[in-house]
Formats: sequence, C-alpha cells, structure tokens
Amino acid sequence: MKKNIHPKYHKIIVEMTDGSRFETKSTWGSEDDVLKLEIDPKSHSAWTGGKQKILDKGRISKFNKKFQNFRSEKS
Repeated sequence: MKKNIHPKYHKIIVEMTDGSRFETKSTWGSEDDVLKLEIDPKSHSAWTGGKQKILDKGRISKFNKKFQNFRSEKS
C-alpha cells in the first residue's frame, strides 16, 4: 500500500437539525470539527412519510396518447 496518499481518518461531531449530537469517525474536515446537517432522517419527509406531492399531472396519459400507435408486432 502506498504511503501518504490516503485521507486522514479522524473523530468528528455530527449535529442533527434538532440540536442532538453524536461522535463518529470520518475523512471530512479535521479532528473534532462539527458537521451540521441541514436535513436528517428524524425531520425530513422522505424518511418520516410526511406530505408528498404527486408530480404526474397527466404526463402518463400524454405519453400514452402520443405513442399509442407505436405497438410491437408479435406473432
């Protein structure tokens, strides 16, 4: 293994959006830096199952209408 080419692996502190903190090891930043998260699994709707928008707005029906004549010929 080559020497002096790998990033330093050290202890950092991760701060969640609710202010809670935990210690982990990472190559991010330097020793004892604080990584403040903007989103996290406790608060973001992607993990909590909160409100989600349905983005279809007729796109599937428009696609089907546009390509309705393109059917494969199977024997």
